[in-house]
Amino acid sequence: MGPEAMSASINQFDLNASIETLETLRYSPAGLAILDLWLLHESCAKEAGVERVVNLRMKAVAFGAVAQTLSKQDLKAAFRFKGFLNTSRNGKGVVFHIQELHN
Repeated sequence: MGPEAMSASINQFDLNASIETLETLRYSPAGLAILDLWLLHESCAKEAGVERVVNLRMKAVAFGAVAQTLSKQDLKAAFRFKGFLNTSRNGKGVVFHIQELHN
């Protein structure tokens, strides 16, 4: 994919989920707060005319003020999370990069 196609690409992810686990808040060498967490999502979706239950457990990461806010939340707290998806550092799986959260 060339630079022109990449600039036109959209990578936005919007998910209602609850916090399953919160790792310890850590900081980059530049002092940026970083928080790794796992989210749980459950919903119903219609696929090919059939209603199905969707259960999802997703690895996520937040930086800066969002990381600091999330680090103070209770487990099982539910939010609407917005951000983007990226490949994990080891190349195995997907990580949701949280940029916003709303009650």
